Amino acid sequence: MATTADISIGSFIKHNGELCVILEYEHRTPGNLRAFYQAKMRNIRTGKLAEYRFRAGESVEVVRVEQKELQYLYAESDSLVCMDNETYEQVYVPKIFFGDSLQFIKEGVTVIIGFDGDNPIFGQAPPTAILQITYTEPGVKGDTATRAMKPATLETGAKINVPLFCNEGELIKVDTRTGEYMERVKQ
Repeated sequence: MATTADISIGSFIKHNGELCVILEYEHRTPGNLRAFYQAKMRNIRTGKLAEYRFRAGESVEVVRVEQKELQYLYAESDSLVCMDNETYEQVYVPKIFFGDSLQFIKEGVTVIIGFDGDNPIFGQAPPTAILQITYTEPGVKGDTATRAMKPATLETGAKINVPLFCNEGELIKVDTRTGEYMERVKQ
């Protein structure tokens, strides 16, 4: 068992029987009270955020999680089939691990999968994706001065808002965490 001094941002711990990742971790010593560690963590299974105060020196169960970069091949029912590029081993990863960023993942892209032993426990899409616009209303000349947006459908089927000057067939960069348009990409 580790103590609270062994934890840092990005550590995986078992908290209340659930696997969590530490997002923020701060040591506090308020006035003439005892010192404590304030932790903000995300539950890996549910994705919910939680805050907890650990006493200084409290025992914590740290979990060793191995992260691998795998290539996404195709979707099969409620899983994504990913391949390890070194061993060519295929792994089935539940779609729920990717959350809303799943709609921006296209075949052939590299994703990060976390393993506890041989079992995948979380998935992370790349931070940005370059996708082609398959449908949007045509842009009107001179509409670049305002920040007005219009709906567009991307090659993966995702629907986002893009600036008025974006047209069908253009490549755009999308933030997979928020689902927002970032910029146009030259071909």
